[in-house]
Amino acid sequence: MQVPLIRLRCGANSYDWGKKGNESAAARFAAATPSDDFTVQDDKPYAELWMGTHPSNPSKDVTTGRTLLDLVEDNQALLAPSVAAQYGNKLPFLLKVLSINKALSIQAHPNKKLAEKLHARDPKNYPDDNHKPEMAIAITPFEGFCGFRPLNEIAHFLEHVPELRQLIGEDKANEFVTTVKNNEDKTTEEAEQQNKKVLQSVFGSLMSSSEEDMTAAAAKLVESASNSGAEFAGSGVAATSGSVLAELVTRLHGQFGPDYGLFVLFFLNYVTLEPGEALFLRADDIHAYISGDIVECMASSDNVVRAGLTPKFKDVDTLVNMLTYNYAPIDEQKMNPSDYPYVTLNATAYSSGSSSILYDPPIDEFSVVRTVLRGNGSKATFDPLDGPSIIICTGGKGKISVGPTVQEIKEGYVYFVGATAECVLVSEAEDKEDEFVTFKAFCEVKEHRNGA
Repeated sequence: MQVPLIRLRCGANSYDWGKKGNESAAARFAAATPSDDFTVQDDKPYAELWMGTHPSNPSKDVTTGRTLLDLVEDNQALLAPSVAAQYGNKLPFLLKVLSINKALSIQAHPNKKLAEKLHARDPKNYPDDNHKPEMAIAITPFEGFCGFRPLNEIAHFLEHVPELRQLIGEDKANEFVTTVKNNEDKTTEEAEQQNKKVLQSVFGSLMSSSEEDMTAAAAKLVESASNSGAEFAGSGVAATSGSVLAELVTRLHGQFGPDYGLFVLFFLNYVTLEPGEALFLRADDIHAYISGDIVECMASSDNVVRAGLTPKFKDVDTLVNMLTYNYAPIDEQKMNPSDYPYVTLNATAYSSGSSSILYDPPIDEFSVVRTVLRGNGSKATFDPLDGPSIIICTGGKGKISVGPTVQEIKEGYVYFVGATAECVLVSEAEDKEDEFVTFKAFCEVKEHRNGA
């Protein structure tokens, strides 16, 4: 019988957008587990740490060198029969740490049905047939784009950013502004569908404009951003000031040169997160990450449909046709975590401000608990789950135990916890204000919790 507590060695992917050397949390965390084939190089960007069974970068047992995929395939009890029956002999989620120095591509992830079609048609660019809803929780201050803005904000930009209006075309821009204004006080399904239709029309028109026209418009846009400051884009909108937009345009132009993404940003919500704040992105939701370090959890997939801010393969037609075209203020797209009910924090932990917070997105494949233990000896005892977990420490140090097995855990250490195992975390702090921070991603088939 496999011991249900396994320390993992997890691989770090090097992409151009990652932070360099030890500035990258992904690199530091990977280096915390010694490996003959990984040392951090100061001038190399490290973008992602992968934790899971995805075949592109599977985690390995530190002791045996076997992949986690091999281990759970050989012992389904580690997953729980209910999870294995629903998702097969693999983890249904992929946990990552992302360290972002340069903006990621403007992208969306396909739903399950579309993923199957794209994988069958183009397995090189779409390497699996799964959907990829995902959740991002900030480790450090983070900024990104998430979902389409409220439509009155987009209408404002069409009226105050001539370079954007020029690329989209006068007729479509006018149709959009008129439709949005006519439907401003309407809440009917018909009005919503009209709004989504004109949103797709103007977004598709932008993305299908010629490279030559986009390049010429980008030069004018950057000049205007550089010269206008706070007055840029009609002084911006309440959610995003003109000065913030001007800085974003000049920064992204510095990273990518002329690019459609310089114009897409007027369509998308700009969001900042402080550590512990989170976003959930459904399949087919448009987004882009700009900077910061995050823990990201997703369905186990590596499918991305890109359309800007990237030198990689772009699939503009697929993106334009797949998006939901849902639109809402960014506050409606942030998550509202709650206290995790299946953990016991000792009295010392409560009095010192320790917490265990649940991020529970509206999907079945994963949830995440962020636990902060303050002061030496603070303790969190997690009830057994009918499903697997992966735990990463992002700060501080302590002990992790399952039954009689007790191991050290500190920044960058990653553990797999098998199903039905009670897990205990204990802080080993040198100062009463020190924080021992962990993220625990898990899957449990819903009806198995309290018989619900």
